[in-house]
Amino acid sequence: MKIVKIFTVSLLALALSACNSKPKVIEAESAGEDSNAPIFQEAPLVQGADAATPQEEHTVVVKEVMNTDRYSYLRVKENGEEFWVAISKRDVKVGGTYYYRGGLLKKNFQSQEFNRLFETIYLVSDFRDQTGNAGEAVASTQPAAAVEPPTSVTPAAGAIKISDLVANLAKYDGKVVKVTGKCVKVNSMIMGRNWAHIQDGSGKNLDLTVTTAENIPLGSIVTVEGTFVLNKDFGAGYRYDYLIEGAVLK
Repeated sequence: MKIVKIFTVSLLALALSACNSKPKVIEAESAGEDSNAPIFQEAPLVQGADAATPQEEHTVVVKEVMNTDRYSYLRVKENGEEFWVAISKRDVKVGGTYYYRGGLLKKNFQSQEFNRLFETIYLVSDFRDQTGNAGEAVASTQPAAAVEPPTSVTPAAGAIKISDLVANLAKYDGKVVKVTGKCVKVNSMIMGRNWAHIQDGSGKNLDLTVTTAENIPLGSIVTVEGTFVLNKDFGAGYRYDYLIEGAVLK
């Protein structure tokens, strides 16, 4: 009889422990946009005592929108805190108020299209406006304008190949460098500057981000000069392993 009582007490203790436990944030390994698997895979449903607890609804104001062919990256603000969420590509207005539930937290998420590492980002499928409308996804049959990357670019006098910069990061860190390349992507006036992506064909898909006040036409061959910087963190998720800052056209 004594053994039965001990066994019963042990089962009760385990049951109470399970009821008091709370669901933990589920973290996934980093995956780039070019991954074959879709990035929107919600966390599994909570089982047990917490299953009846509804997911918290978040109310956010959109501060910035960055679109790719498939997704919209949104810098949002909630209760004074700014963070990033990613949703299926759709029309989202800067300054608008939106609502979402759930979401999957990813750390060190690499965006291949923006050549950028998001330290933390939430992948959200249930994202709605003030009317409760999830909004219409932007048709994937209408991709953003693409620019063919160059196979080779003749460098201007004194210009350094991008592959040489990448192969000798420490050598050029903090130095003013000159680069000639083709502008394959431009994101205008984010954080008060233009963000141009330059390629010169010296490495496969080797992309160099350049921040500048200049207007660099998409698809143009340009020579820029600026300071080469390593491990630059602008905050709000803008972190780069390397880039050229304050570039001017030459």
